[in-house]
Amino acid sequence: MPRPLNLADVLEAIADAVPDRPAVVTLDRTWTYREVDERATRLADHLRGLGVRPGDHVAVHSANRIEWVEAFYGCFKARAVPINVNYKYLRDELAHVYGDAGCVAAVVAPEHAEDVRAVAPPALRHLLVLGEEYDAALAAASPERPADPGRSEDDHYTLYTGGTTGKPKGVVWRHADIIRAALNASRLGAPIESVEQLATEAAANQSPMVLLACGPMMHGGSQWILGNAHVSGSTVAFYDRPSFDPETILDLVQHARVVSLTFLGDAMGRPVAEAILAEPDRWDLSSLVAVSNGAAPLSDGVREEIRRALPGRFILDTYGSSESGATASRVDDGSEGPVGAPRFNPSPDVEVFDHELRPCPVGVDGMLARSGPMPLGYHNDPARTAATFKEVDGRRWSIPGDVARREEDGSITVLGRGSVCINTGGEKVHPEEVEAVLLRHDDVFDAVVVGTPHERWGQQVTALVQRREGSAVDDEQLRTHVRTLLSSYKVPKEVRFVDQVPRTAVSKVDYAASRELALELLDRPEAGRSSAHPATR
Repeated sequence: MPRPLNLADVLEAIADAVPDRPAVVTLDRTWTYREVDERATRLADHLRGLGVRPGDHVAVHSANRIEWVEAFYGCFKARAVPINVNYKYLRDELAHVYGDAGCVAAVVAPEHAEDVRAVAPPALRHLLVLGEEYDAALAAASPERPADPGRSEDDHYTLYTGGTTGKPKGVVWRHADIIRAALNASRLGAPIESVEQLATEAAANQSPMVLLACGPMMHGGSQWILGNAHVSGSTVAFYDRPSFDPETILDLVQHARVVSLTFLGDAMGRPVAEAILAEPDRWDLSSLVAVSNGAAPLSDGVREEIRRALPGRFILDTYGSSESGATASRVDDGSEGPVGAPRFNPSPDVEVFDHELRPCPVGVDGMLARSGPMPLGYHNDPARTAATFKEVDGRRWSIPGDVARREEDGSITVLGRGSVCINTGGEKVHPEEVEAVLLRHDDVFDAVVVGTPHERWGQQVTALVQRREGSAVDDEQLRTHVRTLLSSYKVPKEVRFVDQVPRTAVSKVDYAASRELALELLDRPEAGRSSAHPATR
């Protein structure tokens, strides 16, 4: 019988076709498809022995390490659902994710085990701690695949969002849908007729690509880079250091001969570009063809730094979300000058709707929507599911909340998340637009823009800015800079300087924490105007 379009079956088919091909490469070691498949099979056998049943949720709670990849596939092999847990969460946040997901087991790094035990909900029956305990469990488990694992295209893949504007929520996909919607870009979206077809293509490809995602595996974007590599029989260069370091990233690019390097926005793109510019002859980056970016937009200032650091490469901008998959892309070769707000060439499955769910005319702002393969909904949240996934004229659409505008040439400009839009005196300001302009200033290393209360305007535009080391730029100079490029109502009324902009573990701006910090600094202006004031979120 043909294999179902299921991630576990894809891994097994590729492992059978190219067993000795590198599946995962770190600075320290290479794991072949055969090795990853066998380790994941052993974990699946162990989970089944614990009583984990099809559909059960199993937390994967660790920073990047090879066991994350093994657990990802091992859960799927057991027909369980791996739940990505942010390893930077504190106990209240962990209690929400573990409780909301109803995890029955957890694969957890030793440094997090105590916290998990402290917040464990009643459903959590098994804790498998990485290290000696994990290794012993796999050594005692069977390396043999079951003759009939009973997997289905309808098995679930669930991704918990980062919670940048609220509590994390689980987005539930069918395997067949997530593969087609988010894990098929390396094949340029070509039709997938069977898992066997993927294995045949992998065996015929004698020059597989090497893809590198800079972010942690608990982020959907990094999981999708992993999936794209393995669906196409390619190799993933895996960054397994405890914290982001641009020089080590470049060491891995050189070591693994990376073809495509993926950033998650400015917070990763800028440090890597500046490391190359500081030591242009240190690394052999001749294998690198493209820089990809997703999860957060690249500002024009950072984009220009990347071009100077990596001349001749193109930048592939992608737009997507946990609720929509990979929605649109754009190849930037630098010929069009400043990009401004991200503009994409959409597929026929993308639309911009008004609040009445009618297509918006050209030039009118609306809500970005995508049809085609999409999630079943949110775990444990039918109300949010109904609000995000709408049926229009018999067709189902995902409308996750991004504001967009269709342009004259058919492209779509993504303006930003509607939930963080600032309403100042009746004018709408998208923080991302102002942040991008601030980041074009030579003395600004990082910036975030939020709305804070104002007696007259309702909200005012407030910026938190991280100066470059040694800079003494002041708030009025930055306002003047923004005023030369944007309308006056978009100019920050208040600028506060901080040591670090609040960001999540995956480098996205944490707007909730940023707004809280901005309110604190506005109440204590003497602290807010000091560049020594830390952003502790």
